[in-house]
Amino acid sequence: MNVVFFLIVAAFILVALAFVLPPIWRARELQSSDLDHRNIEIARSRLAELKSNLRAGGITQAQFDEQFAELELALSDDLSIESRVKAAHSRGRWMAYVVALAIPVLAGSLYFSLGRFDAVEHGEELAKAAPDGMPTPADIEKMVAGLAEKMKANPDDAEGWLMLGKSYKYLEQYPKAADAFANAYRLLGDKPEVMLLYAEALAFAADKNLAGKPSELIFKALELEPENPNGLWLAGLAKVQQGDPQAAAALWRKLESLLPEGSEPRKEMQKIIAGLPGQGLAAAGEPEAPPATVPAKSITVEVDLAPELQSSASPNDTVFIYAQAPSGPKMPLAIVRKQVSDLPVKITLDDSTAMMPAMKLSNFGEVKLLARISKSGQAVAQPGDLIGTAENAAVAGSKAYTIVINRRVE
Repeated sequence: MNVVFFLIVAAFILVALAFVLPPIWRARELQSSDLDHRNIEIARSRLAELKSNLRAGGITQAQFDEQFAELELALSDDLSIESRVKAAHSRGRWMAYVVALAIPVLAGSLYFSLGRFDAVEHGEELAKAAPDGMPTPADIEKMVAGLAEKMKANPDDAEGWLMLGKSYKYLEQYPKAADAFANAYRLLGDKPEVMLLYAEALAFAADKNLAGKPSELIFKALELEPENPNGLWLAGLAKVQQGDPQAAAALWRKLESLLPEGSEPRKEMQKIIAGLPGQGLAAAGEPEAPPATVPAKSITVEVDLAPELQSSASPNDTVFIYAQAPSGPKMPLAIVRKQVSDLPVKITLDDSTAMMPAMKLSNFGEVKLLARISKSGQAVAQPGDLIGTAENAAVAGSKAYTIVINRRVE
């Protein structure tokens, strides 16, 4: 056993006792006048609330009279308490002895039964088993599988289905996420947030296609909650996919109006709207210039892996090479998927590699470039992935940018 460890434990127990014991040990007197004053103040506050509610039309006069009578009765009962209550000097002090003994005994018993003494002497081995103290993707999948088994035994647990759906969504297992959200929707009914989660999962399970059931859920959610930001965003995407950019612009302008003035998300929303067909000069009431032939915007990227990290990657590990807006939504504007065995590699990012029609490379003048080796193969970054970046990359121009994957994701 480590002596230092036990000294630290003893110090923590003493600190705990220092907080717990003084209030128990001290004798206290409670004046009824204090109680009376407090109860009268509470009654006054409650009466003011009732009057305000009556003036605002929240309650009727009859309801006000009924609640006022209840308030008078409650206050009368409170004021009938004995005029002075005095605590004996020794009252409760026996509990101090019990607590002083119980805390060390209980803490020690729990640690001896549940703790690991070897963690003190073998911390390095434990750290290697779980780097950075974070669960691995395999650990997460195991926990999610356990939750799925639990839901089989509790099929009417709506919150459990929601948690399971969000977990599957995080793991990018969208068909399973859609099934879980479908169960939550079955139990909770037409709740906008549940409907939107369900719609997103269905769309991603169908290769990001919002047509059909996802659109039905999205627009139904918007009927119930017209200013739901996520609903407005998804509804705009649905309209873009339907070939109706004017309707998408109207929805996104409403979303823009909900964002704080001058904020980065609002500026990004304005850029996205401006990138829709017919939303340039024509949207401001000026004649739109005839379309001109311009070279398609693209960025050339060369990606390589730093020599010191060569041993940390396997040839079949997935490499995501993508561009992000410098601020605002972190959804990739363009993305290409390769493998470590392809490195070094030279690729071109352009609008043909966009994930969403409304979020594309040509809408931006500068972007952030990233190259990430995913150990799990998932698009969501995980601790332990390897990454490299290039800031302030100009979309227009012929310059080729170089990214060296040289650090780990923490």
